[in-house]
Amino acid sequence: MSPVTRAPKARLSYEGHVVLLALLAGLPGAAAALIILWTGDYTPRTQWTLSILIVGAWWGFTMAVRDRVVFPLQTLSNLLAALREGDFSVRGRSPRPDDALGEVMREVNTLGGTLREQRLGAMEATTLLRTVMREIAVAVFAFDEHGRLRLVNRAGEQLLAAPAERLIGQNAADLHLDSCLNGDPQSTFQAVFPGGAGRWGMRRTRVYERGLPLDLLVISDLTQALREHELQAWQRLVRVLGHELNNSLTPIKSIAGTLETLLGREPLPEDWRQDMQRGLNVITSRSDSLSRFIGAYARLAKLPRPQLQPLRVRPWVERAATFETRVPVVVEPGPDVSVRGDPDQLEQVLINLLRNAADASLPAATPVRVGWRRDGAMLEIWVQDSGPGLSTTANLFVPFFTTKPGGSGIGLVLSRQIAEGHGGALTLENRTDQSGCVAALRLPM
Repeated sequence: MSPVTRAPKARLSYEGHVVLLALLAGLPGAAAALIILWTGDYTPRTQWTLSILIVGAWWGFTMAVRDRVVFPLQTLSNLLAALREGDFSVRGRSPRPDDALGEVMREVNTLGGTLREQRLGAMEATTLLRTVMREIAVAVFAFDEHGRLRLVNRAGEQLLAAPAERLIGQNAADLHLDSCLNGDPQSTFQAVFPGGAGRWGMRRTRVYERGLPLDLLVISDLTQALREHELQAWQRLVRVLGHELNNSLTPIKSIAGTLETLLGREPLPEDWRQDMQRGLNVITSRSDSLSRFIGAYARLAKLPRPQLQPLRVRPWVERAATFETRVPVVVEPGPDVSVRGDPDQLEQVLINLLRNAADASLPAATPVRVGWRRDGAMLEIWVQDSGPGLSTTANLFVPFFTTKPGGSGIGLVLSRQIAEGHGGALTLENRTDQSGCVAALRLPM
């Protein structure tokens, strides 16, 4: 037997419930009045007239109750529908603002005003974002989870040499951006695009729009910036090299000219051998200085990549402290921790810092203090001296700049280069508690 399909039960609507409850509320009184009317000694005309009046009043009050309940709800429904559609200019009114219905209308009106202000703020923020996206000088692309382009700005159109109407909806592979979409989230690469060629920097970020993921690509042209930095680096290099070469070649040229004039005299002076010896000694000294300068530059330019391995901090600091014997070196106790680094390079950095601190502490031979501490995810090794401090910090890390007699001017530059090669940093500043300087080497734990 096939199952019997039951028809769904008819259910009264909200308006039907209101009408039914109003009829039931007036039923006892109306029924009593009709019973008294029809059982009493009244003429038929009176009975029918009063019956019609009783039933009409009963039904009229029922409809009035229905309208009093249903019509405000319909008004609220229309107001909420307008808010849902984005029309925040509609406002509700109540004859009595101090009753319950008036409070509901007032809250709905307040909600409409709040939503209107929020929409205005969102529209302004969206307009600002679109303006920035349109005018920014970096290319911005947004791809959906299927690798199709969903958003591109003006710089992106120029990079791909096509309008947005032609680009939207294409796959990343068709746009030759699949390597950016699937590779590392941050990288630099050399590429040729329809709108230009050069070296580019790329960042990829996951964002969401209406709950759907989007991969946001930001591609910037690094060629011009790299060229400017390269030009500045060459200018600084030529300026330093020219300064050092002039410092050596000028006295060599002058002394060579003097010796040539001396040898051209007839007869030769009696002390010409001594003059020749002194001149040649000066030429040899300046040549050696120039050779040391070139060797120092070669060491700075050919610093190898660090060979990372576990390095315990306490033995490293204590071992580096033993190399400085001119002044007392006090090793302050610190936590027993390790870092990943190149032992030879990091030891050279610490030796350079201790040597500079000792130079600043002479001739009084005041103690130099060295210690370390953990600062979150970083390890800080500090070296303190009690010398005169730093007169200026502008040229501390300028290659070949030095204030010490016989200094090469590459110790701090090389030390900072090693620190940055380990993902850290090197800073020097004057002490605040007394005279002297403190050097801080920060390395990732």
